[in-house]
Amino acid sequence: MRPFDYKLIHALDTVIQQQSFDKAANILNITQSAISQRIKQLEQLVAQPVLIRTQPLCATLVGEKLLSHFRKVRQLEYDLAGEIVPSDQATAIPINIAVNADTLASWFIPAISPILKKHAIELNIQVSNEASTQELLKKGEVFAAVSSQKSSFAGVKVEAIGTINYVLCASKEFKNKYFKDGLNKQNLIHAPSIDYDARDTMHSDYLKQHFKIRRNDYPCHRIRSSEAVVTMTLAGLAYGLIPTTQANEHLLSGALIDLAPDKHLPQTLYWHSWALERGVQKQISKTIIAYGEDNFIRQS
Repeated sequence: MRPFDYKLIHALDTVIQQQSFDKAANILNITQSAISQRIKQLEQLVAQPVLIRTQPLCATLVGEKLLSHFRKVRQLEYDLAGEIVPSDQATAIPINIAVNADTLASWFIPAISPILKKHAIELNIQVSNEASTQELLKKGEVFAAVSSQKSSFAGVKVEAIGTINYVLCASKEFKNKYFKDGLNKQNLIHAPSIDYDARDTMHSDYLKQHFKIRRNDYPCHRIRSSEAVVTMTLAGLAYGLIPTTQANEHLLSGALIDLAPDKHLPQTLYWHSWALERGVQKQISKTIIAYGEDNFIRQS
């Protein structure tokens, strides 16, 4: 096979990101037929399809591998440009990172702030649950991801950020209404709880482990906002697991109550990043790990 022609993969990447041949053509300043021709040439080069022409448009397995490679090469180019171009002439470096909602709502922005203040960076954060963030990394859509999974795949290095405790919280009003006699299976199956979304199994796993309650045996709000989970809990509308990074101030003020002080849920977070990271990427990784060392429980 001949060496890659990166303008062909760039066309595929732009179509996937824009979800439109027409919009991709406008961005690349070429015609729509030229975009189609480039993708056709790429498919001829690899002797198989790279794009599934459905809605939404998505890459084939081979297409994803090409895109992952292309995005890594692109990031290396940005890093090199940052090193050799005078700082007053440098354009912002795009940095793509995947995190979960709790991470974004609590500690991630303070952790990465020193790098954002020091370098010209265009930050693009993709929010997903801890398990799914790795998929974005595998596809090359992000250079790093926060995940609760310790294992990863080839080409990625993994470092422990630290452990955060999740606390089962409720307002005093809610506790007096549903848990006046403490937590037990009978009142837990009637009390409205709250989760991030249907893929978030943390709460259901917790109830199964400690109270032998199955996932569909209790009412559960699902709101795709970590901040809204806290807000609804403070309002006395539900109870749920909240990380100490979000819960501590409310526990100290008395606005929230720790329903199960002897049953905190430790969650260790890991920083997954490209093994070939360099420049700003490498500095970001060091900054995140250092923040974890200073603020979270370390693994023994």
